Amino acid sequence: MEHWNVLLVSHVVAALFVLALGPVQILRRRRDRIHRTMGYLWVAAMYYVCFSSFGIVSDGHFSWLHGLSAFTIITVTLGLISAVRHNIPAHRGNMIGSYIGIAVAFGFAVGVPGRSIPRLLLADSGTAFFVAALVLVSVGVAYASLIRGDRKSTVSPVRRNGESHGDTSGDAVLAQRP
Repeated sequence: MEHWNVLLVSHVVAALFVLALGPVQILRRRRDRIHRTMGYLWVAAMYYVCFSSFGIVSDGHFSWLHGLSAFTIITVTLGLISAVRHNIPAHRGNMIGSYIGIAVAFGFAVGVPGRSIPRLLLADSGTAFFVAALVLVSVGVAYASLIRGDRKSTVSPVRRNGESHGDTSGDAVLAQRP
């Protein structure tokens, strides 16, 4: 489809990433290094979605979605500042509110027939579903990689014969199996 340009495609992919990563951040019980790292990815993608929206206009005019983008830039920034200051209730409220805002914008982008996403779904549904699946897989891979890295950093590595890798002074040493 000729009206799809790099800005629009990257905006949609980043928005899908934000939508897929949001529930992982909101529903995970632990608020640890993984939450922080995934949160930075989410914030960066959210800023990209918001700022890139100002380059996407219909008939040369801004819409209420651009107002939502401006508001979301503020709420994401406040949420980030709240996290740095350890004000968890404010952080949670701003970030969940920002997620709800992008979910509403996504609903509008998909639900209104004349917009680009519904036209793509009608013209080339295979590509649309492939991109959505690719984004979901990328979130899963990022999450799994962080979990794997977190587990590796919490246990000192031990070879099968019981010899440790390098100096273990100060580290917990695992008992050898008989």
